[in-house]
Amino acid sequence: MKIIILGGDGFCGWPTSLRLAASGHEILIIDNLSRRLIDTKLSSSSLTEIKPIEERIQSANKHIGKIEFKNIDIAKDVDSLRKVILDNKPKTIIQFAEQRSAPYSMLSDSERRYTIENNILGTHNVCSAIVDINKDIHLVHLGTMGVYGYSKEFGRIPEGYLNVDVPDTGKSMDILYPTNPGSIYHLTKSLDQIIFQYYNKNWGLKITDLHQGIVWGIETPETKLSKNLINRFDYDGIYGTVLNRFITQAVNNHPLTVYGKGGQKRAFININDTAECIKLSVENDDFDTKRVRIFNQVSEVLSVSQIANIISEQYGSDIDYLDNPRKELAENELEVSNDGLKSLGFQPILLNKGLIEDIELLAKSTQDNFNKKNVLNSPSW
Repeated sequence: MKIIILGGDGFCGWPTSLRLAASGHEILIIDNLSRRLIDTKLSSSSLTEIKPIEERIQSANKHIGKIEFKNIDIAKDVDSLRKVILDNKPKTIIQFAEQRSAPYSMLSDSERRYTIENNILGTHNVCSAIVDINKDIHLVHLGTMGVYGYSKEFGRIPEGYLNVDVPDTGKSMDILYPTNPGSIYHLTKSLDQIIFQYYNKNWGLKITDLHQGIVWGIETPETKLSKNLINRFDYDGIYGTVLNRFITQAVNNHPLTVYGKGGQKRAFININDTAECIKLSVENDDFDTKRVRIFNQVSEVLSVSQIANIISEQYGSDIDYLDNPRKELAENELEVSNDGLKSLGFQPILLNKGLIEDIELLAKSTQDNFNKKNVLNSPSW
């Protein structure tokens, strides 16, 4: 299958590109390499050395399968985006090309506007191009569980749609689950849902929207094949995810930094499962297109304090409970349905000691790149 992967140079996009190439698919990555530029802007780079994209692609072709690359900004260069879709005739397009950090989206006016313009324009440009070029293209989008928001009184969150009774009619209907974004980043993912709903309703576009949990882990079997294929390892307060940050802090004898009391419950997923769930969604594309297919791409639910205690017990680390810079509940409940992906064969990887130790080994091997100043550089909002 010919697949175009937008944002394929990023933390989730790169290992997914390799997984799909290893499965025999023909991959074209489109990326404007903006994440690398943000490293320079923030003076905070990946602990692992990320090779120039040309070396990454060359190594991928040597060790895994056919992957090509084109540098295109899909939010700005619509003509190049449309041409590459016309020329390559993909069966599937995967949309990773969105600024993925909630803290980054809240840094200042500049980052708020960039996140809106990059994420919303990019997603809309892809949908509009598909309408004109080939409505049979399957669009797979990596969203976030954050569109649902968090509450103290949650029932089990369904996959995208909520069945509600219509007053005075005796009837019910499915609606998109009401959104409750907690940042500009989450706002863009919420708006993506409306874009998808409209394009599906008006033109029948085949769309899968994956509401993903917080990712932990760094490597996959494919990224381990060569040092040139290694994935990003972000540990800072802007792009680092909580478990990866805690392990890095523990290895570098830094207290684990917990915001508030750590009562925030979140959905989590291992990076291997990210790649596998997207593969399952791509390869199982025979579904009813009367509405957008939505899956909750999650493996388990844990609180921040649970994770901190696991790491603290394993490494003897102190825990610093800090004032929370974010406007969020100190504690929340969370139960999530992930039946859709399980019906396709998804077998979640749960947090375990062996995988924690894999991250530990990588963190130890990159200790020279650890900068204490980047641990607490998250903005307040």
